[in-house]
Amino acid sequence: MTDEAPTGNSRRWLVIAVALVLIGALGFAVGRFSMFGTQATASTPGTTSAEAGFARDMQVHHAQAIDLAMEIYRKTDDAELRALAYDIATAQAAQRGEMFDWLVRWGLPQSGGPMMQWMQASSGHEHGGAAAEQMTDEEARAAMGMASDDEIAALRAATGQEADCRFLALMIRHHEGAIPMADALLQLGSDPRALQVAENITTGQTFEIEAMQSMQTRLGCTG
Repeated sequence: MTDEAPTGNSRRWLVIAVALVLIGALGFAVGRFSMFGTQATASTPGTTSAEAGFARDMQVHHAQAIDLAMEIYRKTDDAELRALAYDIATAQAAQRGEMFDWLVRWGLPQSGGPMMQWMQASSGHEHGGAAAEQMTDEEARAAMGMASDDEIAALRAATGQEADCRFLALMIRHHEGAIPMADALLQLGSDPRALQVAENITTGQTFEIEAMQSMQTRLGCTG
């Protein structure tokens, strides 16, 4: 009995998985080298800073976005959606790697404190306020627009148009949860590179939301 040769899809999936690892490592390297010119003048964020909270929470947020994007990339037949999923996965893998490195360089742990608590001092969004301190991690994830276990399971089980539409609904909500987090850092933070990344997230994910809403219309998604 001989082993079956890898299919074209499985080889492509392996290539993409390896690429995501490399992109995450590249993001880590970018974080290493992009701040050399500012370290002498910029104060290092502390463990309760907006920058540290943002880096921790956004890594969790990005990790789920990467998983969702690669799930739909694997099985969608829609070329435009597949291209968008690839862009989301690769961009967020790079950002996640860089945020990991920020905490390493600042000498801070990768986790610490309740999720979203760092956002309390910001204004103009729904995530802040005293209620954030009382949230469980599960409640905070929901407030950040993240998918529940049941929603992820439903996406994995779905195929065809149903899968495409489920992904678009989940990822639009996911992006809508990320933008207030980035806006909060822009209000509260001072680290130049972290502020630049937050601005990139706000701009890029707003554009992607509009693109996904257009896809929903084209695909006839309802609900």
